Amino acid sequence: MASRTFELTCGLFCMALITGCAGTAIGKVSLRPDGTPGPEKCPENALKVMRYLRLGVGDGATIEFDVNQMRSRSITLHEGRVESVLIDDLGTLQAPARLYGYVWTTGPQAVIRYFAALPPGASQRVPICAVARTAKGQMRKLPGSAPGTAVLEFSGGGVFIVDEFL
Repeated sequence: MASRTFELTCGLFCMALITGCAGTAIGKVSLRPDGTPGPEKCPENALKVMRYLRLGVGDGATIEFDVNQMRSRSITLHEGRVESVLIDDLGTLQAPARLYGYVWTTGPQAVIRYFAALPPGASQRVPICAVARTAKGQMRKLPGSAPGTAVLEFSGGGVFIVDEFL
């Protein structure tokens, strides 16, 4: 198993060097009238890395939205960058890989898009495209969420691979 992890880490490192790790220009995402982020294409380098890792559209796993608030009854997400953690393996991306993304809180619900992952034991992030999702409207902000924040009932949910952000 250690040999497989080493091979995967080396492969990820080489792929990241070849393709580059530049992610999306987060500040340049267009916003819809309700404040949620608009459509955005997944960068080609992220698509290449996901193909290499055999991560297909719709592949999913369980995550904690914010590593600083894990296993809390409710959490407060702040607009901006976020570091999440995989609870389950996401295809060949093993838990507890870290996921790096951005949270939008302006609309009626929190939106989290992930642009990079850091596999366990790796020293460099690799580009990906993924989104956080939950069932039954659990990404909807609770009453009392201050501007620039989203208070959510649960600290975790699902993360799913995408080839574009809708």
